[in-house]
Amino acid sequence: GGASNQAFLRGSPMRQPPRADPLSRARALGAAVAAAADEVERLRRLVPDVLDKLHETRLTRMFAPRAAGGDETPPAAAIAAIEEISRRDASVGWNLFVANAAALIAPYLPAETARAVFGSPRALVAWGPPDGQAIAAVPGGYRVNGRWRFASGCRHATWMGAHGRVIEPDGETRRDAAGAPVVITALFPTEQATLLDDWNAIGLRGTGSESYRVDDVFVPESHTGLRGDPARRREPGRLYAFTMQGLYAAGVAAVALGVARAMLDALVALAARKAPRGLDRLADRPVFQAVIARAEARIGAARAWLRETLDEIYARAGADAPIGVADRARVRLAATHAIQAAIDVAHRIWREAGVDAIFPGGPFERRFRDIHTLSQQLQSREAHYERVGRVLLGDPPADFL
Repeated sequence: GGASNQAFLRGSPMRQPPRADPLSRARALGAAVAAAADEVERLRRLVPDVLDKLHETRLTRMFAPRAAGGDETPPAAAIAAIEEISRRDASVGWNLFVANAAALIAPYLPAETARAVFGSPRALVAWGPPDGQAIAAVPGGYRVNGRWRFASGCRHATWMGAHGRVIEPDGETRRDAAGAPVVITALFPTEQATLLDDWNAIGLRGTGSESYRVDDVFVPESHTGLRGDPARRREPGRLYAFTMQGLYAAGVAAVALGVARAMLDALVALAARKAPRGLDRLADRPVFQAVIARAEARIGAARAWLRETLDEIYARAGADAPIGVADRARVRLAATHAIQAAIDVAHRIWREAGVDAIFPGGPFERRFRDIHTLSQQLQSREAHYERVGRVLLGDPPADFL
């Protein structure tokens, strides 16, 4: 009895030798990610070596529950790692953030399903937004048909997800207690989806954010979850007191900050050698010096506020109750502010770099395309300020997540 108990404890996650923090692990991968960036762009997906390293360092396991073999990393620490990878390549950083964000479905699944889907060290889930899709309820589960878009990382995924409104056998839309349509997430092995290889955007090309089609796939009830409301989760933990939408926004912000940071570093390097048409070096011009300082301050302030917000809310979050609307609004505001600050700084840097910014293969052109592709994503919309403003003014939207 005693010997077997000791052996069990030695093999349990709580007794494993401590790993370096996520940021240190991300920094250790920096050179490999940067070296692969051109190939990732060309192939429109991650290269095997980079994917292997992300798995080996467990950076893809940050948001998965410990009960399913994950690390349940505090959100500020996770986004620091995502930002660091994004500084080396935005597409790799985006795929890393999406892989972790998708693992946030695990607490909404039955425990045995969560272990089946996320238990493998190389488990990845990919999916696209609902876009009006519906899923048919049938005895024992659901029949999934339709086409979804923007499934970042789907070429590396072990499982796919489909979000959609539930249509009952009588043709009526399933609704919750407030009368809103119920939207579920159904999970199924990747080979049951048809990937359509249609991702050809101007930026974030290496994310492989393809469309996929699902043709009459049966998904049992056990492999579905309602991911919108943290009050419905089955797995406790402070990380899962946050809404999925809030942590998703923080992940987008981390990618944006990483790209802006890389562009600022490249501009500083350029300034040391560039002297336009016989004038003083850029680095010696007071106006340019002020541009650099303002950019540094804006990125740093946005990053610090986002991490401080996440850390402060995480520190007092309960294991069971979800964070309240006021804290959800704070997460959304800090993430939106960071995204907008990064986009603005990146655009100003691109202008300051002059003609050096316009040629393919340089340190500015791809990052400019990447961050302006990111700027069109739902999480980057300035409409989020309006919704947060309503919360601050005491009139929160009923569906604020």
